[in-house]
Amino acid sequence: MKKTSRPFRTLLLPLLALALPAWAQTAHRIDPEHVNKYWILINQTVDVDVPNSGSNLDKPGCAAVSYTIGSDGVPRDLKLEKVAPASDLGQVALSAVSHFRYGPSLGNRGSDPVRTYYVVPFNAPPGADGQRQVMAPCRLAGYAAD
Repeated sequence: MKKTSRPFRTLLLPLLALALPAWAQTAHRIDPEHVNKYWILINQTVDVDVPNSGSNLDKPGCAAVSYTIGSDGVPRDLKLEKVAPASDLGQVALSAVSHFRYGPSLGNRGSDPVRTYYVVPFNAPPGADGQRQVMAPCRLAGYAAD
């Protein structure tokens, strides 16, 4: 019985040694309100191209873009998750988020990547309450506070 388990062990240990670094580099899923514990958004304005025509371009709405902040502070693996109401503004949201740049916070000295999302509001009424109302349909589940 020991002879059959020994080859298994000798194969398993190198596989675990290879898999462990990849597992350790998996990005935490952090909600947007807590991403500043890991990364600080450096640029406060970004340039985007807005189409001249399309569906619901003038209606209040939002788009949620998920992405990973890489160890260099650049968004990677961008994905348009939700647009509400349906409109042609999803590409605008992707363009905006792709231009974000982050610096590591004091709590993230190792520049560990995190997975998060950003809700881009469009044509929201003035004031915080109006923005929250427009952005609410684009909140994504599955992202933790820490």
